[in-house]
Amino acid sequence: MRITQSLNSALERWLPEQRLFLKSGDTTRFVRLRPMTQMAALGGTAIVLGWTIVASSILVIDAVSAGSSRDHSQRAQGAFEQRLAALSSERDARAAEAAAAQNRFAVALNQVSQMQSQLLESETRRRELETGLGIVQSTLHDAVTAKNAAQAEAQSLSIAINGEAAVSVPESGRNEEFRVALDILTDELRQTASARTTAEQEAQDARQTAEAVRIERDQIVARNDEILTQLEEAVNVSVKPLDDMFRSVGMNPDDILRTVRRGYSGQGGPLNPISYSSSGDAAITQGEAKANEILITLDQVNTYRIAVEKMPLAMPVRTAFRFTSPFGHRWGRAHEGIDMAAPSGTPIHATGEGTVVFAGWQSGYGNLIKIQHELGTETRYGHLSKIRVRVGQKVSRGSLIGDMGNTGRSTGSHLHYEVRVNGRAVNPMSFIKAAQNVF
Repeated sequence: MRITQSLNSALERWLPEQRLFLKSGDTTRFVRLRPMTQMAALGGTAIVLGWTIVASSILVIDAVSAGSSRDHSQRAQGAFEQRLAALSSERDARAAEAAAAQNRFAVALNQVSQMQSQLLESETRRRELETGLGIVQSTLHDAVTAKNAAQAEAQSLSIAINGEAAVSVPESGRNEEFRVALDILTDELRQTASARTTAEQEAQDARQTAEAVRIERDQIVARNDEILTQLEEAVNVSVKPLDDMFRSVGMNPDDILRTVRRGYSGQGGPLNPISYSSSGDAAITQGEAKANEILITLDQVNTYRIAVEKMPLAMPVRTAFRFTSPFGHRWGRAHEGIDMAAPSGTPIHATGEGTVVFAGWQSGYGNLIKIQHELGTETRYGHLSKIRVRVGQKVSRGSLIGDMGNTGRSTGSHLHYEVRVNGRAVNPMSFIKAAQNVF
């Protein structure tokens, strides 16, 4: 009591005692508000007011931070959608370019076939003209020889006639015989000269025709070489993106080509080497070598196409989703896949053709599906709410295999997607981006 009185006395100068009168009917009562009571009331009021201010500040800060976080998420989502739209447009453009290149290749291949036919025909015509020219030259030589012989015989007859005329008196019968023989020889000489002129003209025409055929053949060879050069450039341009795609995902293109060729080793069809006439010259040999190189590159493109069909290059989630965790280190441990968040039950599709080797529960993954693809690749789909395939089942690219969920070690509904090459985990985004860059 003394302590209370001392405190009241000390506080009296700042908080004088107050009285609160309560009047009811004919009675009046009052309540004393001592300095200690007033101080306790003021202190309680200050505490309540301060708590109200602090709580309000916390709520305001949370609201502001939540709003900025939503704005940031919306901006990130918008940027991601724009990037997806740009990638889609680029993919469509690449697809259109590939289709145009395929059409150009088909047209060029038809032109090569036509040029080869024309080249073979011109070669046959050239050989025929060379043969005809040889016959004409032989005939001309025989005609010249016959003419020389006839001239020699005519000269000898003339000498004989002149000699007899000088020695003896000419007899009318013999003179008539010599005249007839001379006329015959003259006619034969005239015919031989005409045949020689005709043969010379035919030989000249044959030489001109042979020269025209040679020029035409050279033009065909040059055009053929130009077409082969364009084809070579086109197929080289087609091979480079595929080669870069396989290298970007950490796979050796040479190993892939060998693996695919072991499974597809049949021969025949339109990819057989082009054969030329055995009588061709060096230019035809060079064209043949270039054509064989083009066919080898086309075989490489076709082999790459088969490999692409076997690889997991599609997206496992085809509806709207959000990337929540990338590939790499996370929380001090290696995160060997990517996380795609969407509502529970979202359909999950196979990213490539393969065989289901595991479908069940596995620690950490929850409900897990493993699909073994060719070329040493494997895909994993974790945290599923429902599994729609069984072990040993064959699936195609885009097949429905399960539903997104929140099973295993998971903080929310999402898909944990992994890609492994020869047992080693690689970044799945490299496969997805590689496919978008090529197709």
